Amino acid sequence: MDAVTDHIADFARFITASPSSYHAAAEVARRLDEAGFERLDEAAAWKSTPGGRYIVRDGAVIAWLQPEASTPTTPFRVLGAHTDSPGFKLKPSPTTGRLGWLQAGVEIYGGPLLNSWLDRELELAGRLALRDGTEVLVRTGPFLRIPQLAIHLDRSVNDELKLDRQRHVQPVWGVGDAREADLLGELAAMAGVDRDDVAGYDLLTADTQEPRRFGRDDAFFAAGRMDNLSSVYAGLVALLKAHSAGANAEHISVLAAFDHEELGSQSRSGASGPILDDVLTRIGESLGSTRSQQKQAYAASWCLSADAGHAVHPNYAERHDVANQPFAGDGVLLKINANQRYATDAAGAALVARLAASSGADYQTFVSNNTVPCGSTIGPLTATRLGMRTVDVGVPLLSMHSAREMVHVDDAVALAELAGAFFAGA
Repeated sequence: MDAVTDHIADFARFITASPSSYHAAAEVARRLDEAGFERLDEAAAWKSTPGGRYIVRDGAVIAWLQPEASTPTTPFRVLGAHTDSPGFKLKPSPTTGRLGWLQAGVEIYGGPLLNSWLDRELELAGRLALRDGTEVLVRTGPFLRIPQLAIHLDRSVNDELKLDRQRHVQPVWGVGDAREADLLGELAAMAGVDRDDVAGYDLLTADTQEPRRFGRDDAFFAAGRMDNLSSVYAGLVALLKAHSAGANAEHISVLAAFDHEELGSQSRSGASGPILDDVLTRIGESLGSTRSQQKQAYAASWCLSADAGHAVHPNYAERHDVANQPFAGDGVLLKINANQRYATDAAGAALVARLAASSGADYQTFVSNNTVPCGSTIGPLTATRLGMRTVDVGVPLLSMHSAREMVHVDDAVALAELAGAFFAGA
């Protein structure tokens, strides 16, 4: 249990340090720096020498481990994940309010489970862009709350809760006259910058309750943003382990933590954008690769698309497939969908079987009930854009897209073990 305890404790620290996609990318970068990886500037020329390197683009980070024996046709092993999570994003003209309450104007980001965000102490976190082009990260700590209407004022609330997405989810952060308050000024002061220097911002809400283990034998772990920091963290642990052990000479190991997956991934830092192809192309060019050789490398490559999935819910068993019901603690999900919402095929399933046999990690299959269509991941996007063989996996969660999700600790560890075998070349 010591290894599990250490893994989950560090996972909790990683989540706590990552209240936004920008903070998650910064925390990945910090840990890579500590391990001796070199941060590269996308606007500069890149080295062809072996070693660990990474780039940060907005809220995304891509890191790789290039072995000394790399050639123009050396294939890639890409673990794809995403740094963003559902919540609320601060609107322009963010200071609102009425009846003596100060409120923050927010827009819904992605598909949060709205009721789970009520009556929680929330923070704003993200980046401020200054007029000189620099950016600073900011987080408020407990600062906001979306208060629910008391049952005395709505006797039907336990029968049917309906939240208006405009009127009912604007959080409070103080008292006073909204005409005289300045939320952005408060945030600038917290970041140590002048209010007048702030020219733009990307700020989102995050739950401030600390992650913790609970349940019989502390088998469960609860925290916000495990969709999909669970995969980012597992991939980072696996890449750092590969770095310590020495890069596998037969492939280039890549951690691709994209942003904006919860919105459809269509951005310059999302999986539908150019970021991964940009990086892989430049790695290949630094090795002298031609376009034809790059395609050869892609044809021999694999992407392990890692994103959280659903454990069978004991109170809603009818929402799951009758024969494929993943249980908490039974291992990583192998995610399958006939309509290619997940990219797994027979070859991908065989790869996961090899990874599990090599690492000792348990895995289990997930497929949706035919009447409850599943979401999608970065897997099909990567397969479509690059022609790279791709398989979808992830940890099984309960309460996905809630402000606070839960996982079995053994499943979180199993994903890191599977990712480790993937980078080791199993």
